[in-house]
Amino acid sequence: MSEAENGGANIGPLDIGRILAALPHRYPMLLVDRVEALIPDRSIVAIKAVSMNEEFFQGHFPGRPIMPGVLQVEALAQAAGVLAVESLGLAGSGKLVYFMSIDGVKFRKPVEPGVLLRLEVEFIQKRSRVCKFAGRALLNGEVATECEFTAMIADPPK
Repeated sequence: MSEAENGGANIGPLDIGRILAALPHRYPMLLVDRVEALIPDRSIVAIKAVSMNEEFFQGHFPGRPIMPGVLQVEALAQAAGVLAVESLGLAGSGKLVYFMSIDGVKFRKPVEPGVLLRLEVEFIQKRSRVCKFAGRALLNGEVATECEFTAMIADPPK
């Protein structure tokens, strides 16, 4: 995605410190390693480096390690969380981004260790506290996973 195609200014790349400021997730649940491009109110391109050291590969599946589909969707949701928090100026505020729905999920290619999973997410609709996104995860330019999902911006629990 180029700036001209998106009509906005790319504020990426974002380092891990900025990702940690936007998301409450930490190891082993942090699934965004780098943000390559972020166009506020539009889209994000992030990377998940899939390593054989991931805990889930111990049991999914022995002899044929594949990243669980639910974690691929979670990685897309975390990228969307960074996009929403950065777009709304909420980084460091403690606000959380919660799933509300996931629609039309399709898993097209298995995600194996040793790959860079490219996470592309864009806003479909944005309201003050509820956002809808379209996301896809790519391996070498080919779609591995795609879905639409809705999330809510919420205050942290007290």
